[in-house]
This record gives sequence, structure tokens and C-alpha cells, in this order.
Amino acid sequence: MTTQTNQQPLSMAQILLCGGAIVTLSMGIRHGFGLWLQPITQEMGWTRENFSLAIAVQNISWGILGIFVGMLADRMGAFKVLIGGSILYALGLVGMALSPSTLAFTLTAGVLIGAAQAATTYTVIFGVLGRQIPATRRSWAMGVTAAAGSFGQFFMVPVEGALISAFNWSNALLILAAFALLIVALAFGLREPGFSSGKPPVREQTVGQALKEAWSHPSFVLLTAGYFVCGFQVMFIGVHMPSYLKDFGIAPHVASYSLALVGLFNIFGTYLAGNLGQKMPKRYLLSGIYALRSVVTVLFLLAPLSPWSVYAFSAAMGFLWLSTVPLTNATVAQIFGVQHLSMLSGFVFCSHQVGSFMGVWLGGYLYDLNGNYNMVWYLSIALGIFAALVNLPVRETAVARGTRPQGV
Repeated sequence: MTTQTNQQPLSMAQILLCGGAIVTLSMGIRHGFGLWLQPITQEMGWTRENFSLAIAVQNISWGILGIFVGMLADRMGAFKVLIGGSILYALGLVGMALSPSTLAFTLTAGVLIGAAQAATTYTVIFGVLGRQIPATRRSWAMGVTAAAGSFGQFFMVPVEGALISAFNWSNALLILAAFALLIVALAFGLREPGFSSGKPPVREQTVGQALKEAWSHPSFVLLTAGYFVCGFQVMFIGVHMPSYLKDFGIAPHVASYSLALVGLFNIFGTYLAGNLGQKMPKRYLLSGIYALRSVVTVLFLLAPLSPWSVYAFSAAMGFLWLSTVPLTNATVAQIFGVQHLSMLSGFVFCSHQVGSFMGVWLGGYLYDLNGNYNMVWYLSIALGIFAALVNLPVRETAVARGTRPQGV
């Protein structure tokens, strides 16, 4: 990297405020999509699988396109990518509101919004953090930013529920489209001087060399496999929890409050995870998080279902919800440096999104097949144990690559 991009031309406060606000909006809107499942399927006459497939496509679109978005962000900086993502987000929400068929809904809610999320969330923002913030504060800064995404869930999910109640589901989506355009203004706070010339910084590795190095490294493969499970679990719960509760006669407001609690407690969980990641081996933290998710799920299924058991589950799961995000990305940066961080994070996140696709789609498919969500809950528990085991052998030592710039 050039010396210019190893300096801190942007203040840490500016990076965290603007980056955190962008993630708050982008992730906050996304986390509320489960609230639209029943209003849309009931009014349009679609099945839960129809809706689930569109959201599953959204996640796989986000994951696959995130790889290429990461390459663009590493080459051109975050600013232009964020502006494009903001516009795509608004267009996707408008299209989602006006879709007359399941195909149009899948293309807008799925492909278009998935592309927008790839360009406005962690892959791009963490690239800025990696380039602008020293390694000694990087895990902490990623934890702060992930906590902002959690605050977005805590704040935006009740807002989205209120918008649906006040304006109906389609108008609520149009209002959210205006919210998404706020990302354009916030992107100006993340203009990195190292990319102002329009030319990419000088790098010691090509894209091909970086990919070959990463995929031949066992720890990268293990992190990628574990992140699949994270996506499966959080998207199954996030999208299907409201309908699961309604099937058992739990009042609709309980679902909104439960998702908000996930966001509230995840603020603390992600911040703590990022902070601990500066002091403890990240692989042990990741393994513990995945194991605890399985334990919490088992206890939830064994306990009598009530609003209070739902709130307890949401608080506990919320504490573990996105705490894997700063730890996983900081580990990638620690092993491989920050030169191609957005791209490599994009590959790891693609695995997360394949898991998200499976969690959302299987939730709808197995529900329609069996009339309940039992099989998906059991699968989520087993996958949590798998992820706890595969993260233990991860080695966090930086790869030997000759002379590397200090701090990366």
C-alpha cells in the first residue's frame, strides 16, 4: 500500500459516526423484512415459500455480489460504492412495494436489494476501518460499527412495524426508500484521500495472488465455513420468528418487541466481542458464541412458550447475534492484512449469505412441507455445534509474505 493510505487522513470519530450511521440505516431496514411476510402473502395470495425465496435470493445476491463490490471498494474507495448502493436500495424498496408478481418481487426484494446491501454494509465499511484505523484499535472499531448495525435493528424494527400499521405495507416500503437515500449524504464522510486521484493504491499483491493465498490457508477456509452457520441462524430467526410466534397465538407486538430486543442486546454483544477481540484469541470467542447459540435455542424450545420466554430468548440470542462479525473480519485482517480486506471479507461473507439463503428458504419450505418449523430449529442447533468446532483450529498469526507495512 502507499504511505498515503497507511496514514489516518480521516478522523476516527468521523469514520465511526458516518460508517456507523450508514450501517444503522442499511441493516436496520433489512432486519425488519420479516414483519412484511404475513401482510404481503395474505394480500397478494402468495405462500410463505414465495416470500422466503425472495428474501433468500436477496441474501445470496448480497453474498455473491459482495465479492465484486469488495473488489471495487478496494480499488476505488468506499465513497462511490456507497452512493451507488444507496440508490439501488431505494429503487429496490420501491420495486418491492409495487411488484405485481412473485417474479418481480424476487427481482426487486431479492436481487436488487441484495446488491444494495452488499454496497452499503460491513464489507465496504470494514474496508475503510481496516485502511484508516490502526491494528491496535481495529477489532474494537469493528465492534463499534457492528453495534451500530444492532442499534439499527433496535431502532428501525419498531419504526417499520409502526409504519406498516399506520400506512399499510406498500406505503411503508416507499417511506423506507426515502430513508435509504440518506446514505448518499453520509457517504461524503467516508471519502478517503488515498483514492481521490481515481487510481488504485500500489499493492504488493495482485487480486489473484491474494485469493490464492487466502484459499490455500486452512484458517480462511475454517472461518468461511463457520460464517455459513451465522447466516443460517440469524436469517431464519429474523425472517420466520414473527410467523412462528403467530402460529402459537402470540400477539403480533411480541414479535416486533422481540426483534427489537435482539437489536438492543446485540449492541452490547458486538461491542463487547470487538473489545475482547483486542485482548483474547478470537477463535475461542467465536467458538463460544456459536456453542452458546445452540444452548440458548435448546432452552427456548424446552421452555413453555410465552411472551416472557420469547423476550428472554431474544435478549440472549441478541447478545450473540452479530458478535461474530467484528471477530471474523478482524481475524481476516490480522492474518492477511488490509490491502484486499474488502474483497476477502466479501468471500467470507458470501458463505454467510449462502447460509442465510438456506435458513430463510428452508424455513419456508419445511414449514409448508411439515406445517411447523421444528426441523429447522433442530438443524440450527446442530450447525451451531459444527461452527463451534471448526473455529477452534483457526490460527490468527499473520502470513509470512516478506516485508509488510507496519500495522497491517
